[in-house]
Amino acid sequence: MRTCWLLVVIAIAGWRPPVVSAAEPGFSVMCWNLEWFFDDSKQGNYSALAREKSAPTRGLWNWRRDAVAASIAEVQPSIVALQEVEGPRVLWYLARALDREHGLKYQDNAIEGEDHATEQDVGILTTRPTEVLTLMRGEVTGSMQRQETYAGVTKHLAALIEIPVAGQIETILVVNVHLRSGVAAERLRQKQAASLLRWMQVWQRSSTHVMVVGDFNTQELAGEVAGGSEMAILMGRRTADPQDDLVDLIEQVPVARRQTHLLSGKQFDRIIVSRSLIGDEPGRPDLCLRSVDVRPDLSIRGGADLLDEHWNHYWEIDAANRDLSDHYPLVAEFEIR
Repeated sequence: MRTCWLLVVIAIAGWRPPVVSAAEPGFSVMCWNLEWFFDDSKQGNYSALAREKSAPTRGLWNWRRDAVAASIAEVQPSIVALQEVEGPRVLWYLARALDREHGLKYQDNAIEGEDHATEQDVGILTTRPTEVLTLMRGEVTGSMQRQETYAGVTKHLAALIEIPVAGQIETILVVNVHLRSGVAAERLRQKQAASLLRWMQVWQRSSTHVMVVGDFNTQELAGEVAGGSEMAILMGRRTADPQDDLVDLIEQVPVARRQTHLLSGKQFDRIIVSRSLIGDEPGRPDLCLRSVDVRPDLSIRGGADLLDEHWNHYWEIDAANRDLSDHYPLVAEFEIR
């Protein structure tokens, strides 16, 4: 009997709880229109509007660059999809600020666009283990022009993004867009959406998830998207099968928090994704939506700016109370399960 008790004691003493490996890092995306994110140098600006909207001094540009970097660093997203940046050079400056001030290494990804009136552009920052396989832009062909249902999208960038998931690689086609603004431009936005959908049909592989992010400048509210609108077109609602429709993630945000702009109630900024990124696919680890939120706290300083003050006297506002943009970041997080 004594031998049996001795064996039990030894077994208990030697027992250890099973080792649970640390969860793999998930994947997150931040979408943010930075509203005229232009440095103080006007040497590369050819339009009068671009020169007017440039930061007045090097010191003010440094303040804004570093403040935006601090807001991004608070979230540390895998991908940052930005709109209204001046171009690749300014995106590079932002990536360097993230490294210098926060020790975060981001790769800047951009292709110069074609908005010669504003000289605004879009760009994507990525941090490992998320990596960009390739960058793309679409063009409206002569055949598309003759159909009169397509229009050029001067500010857009597509990237094939690779994400490691349980030893395998998941691929996401990320399309960063900034569509034409204004109620009067609704028909043009519909044509721009048709062009993007046409290009995505070429860029997407059967095994690729899809994510369209950016400033859609849409008047459509989440859950109330009208058929034929730019949102309905981009979400794929013109096909007979609802299962191929993209999902508007802002619908996951409580109604009271869906505003993405200084203008009351506006939901200009969106992230729409394929259904494969929403739920768990049985039998294998994959990316699944965990949370979505609008983050005005990352943009607003000391209370939201008044409209006239923000748009007409921006640099006169005290730095402690100067909002970083008239748009608010939209952040979506995905987990591996």
